[in-house]
Amino acid sequence: MPYCHADRIPGAPRAHPRRLIVPAALVLCCCALAAAVSPAAHAAQAGPASPAAPASQAAPEASPQEPATTPPPAAPDAAADTRGLDEQVQGLKKEAVDLNKELFILQEELLFPANTQVAVFLSVDVGDFFALDSVQLKIDNKEVINYLYTPREVEALLKGGVQRLYVGNLKVGTHELVAFFDGKGPNDRPYKRGATIKFEKGIGAKYLELKIDDRQRKLQPEFEIKDWE
Repeated sequence: MPYCHADRIPGAPRAHPRRLIVPAALVLCCCALAAAVSPAAHAAQAGPASPAAPASQAAPEASPQEPATTPPPAAPDAAADTRGLDEQVQGLKKEAVDLNKELFILQEELLFPANTQVAVFLSVDVGDFFALDSVQLKIDNKEVINYLYTPREVEALLKGGVQRLYVGNLKVGTHELVAFFDGKGPNDRPYKRGATIKFEKGIGAKYLELKIDDRQRKLQPEFEIKDWE
């Protein structure tokens, strides 16, 4: 029985239909197109790249080094401030000396009241025949001072200085003062002499003076005690 379709041969292999091949090729083309378009789309969304900064703006130019400036001279007020400070220091020193004097006087008034005070002074006139070394004082047979002089102190006495040798307290009544003078006499020989005086201590301070004079006629020193009434 003859076949109705001339293109169908019995026993021949069946050819693949074309409608299956076309869709596969289309899919491959679409995938390749999508892969090519995707980087461009991302670049468009990111925006245009900023241009590179010019070389002149990349690094600022180094400014030229400024010359070293010398310090300004000291103001004249500094010298005035120094002088003012020195004057203040001198003023404080004077105040300290005055305060020390006042304290010394107050201390003496407390230790040696005027009612019981007795003071002994020493002076030297000329001094050609006697060089003073030391003086010993006794009041009522009791030693109260034994003073050794330095060359500087002797020089001050020869220039007219007066030394307060002793100050103490005595009761009202009769007392005896004995003084011994040691030194070098004529011809630079050891020389020792003494002097004595009896005095009355009343109400109020008592002042006595030991005086060393030169006797020109005898070429000998003279020692006396004067009572300052």
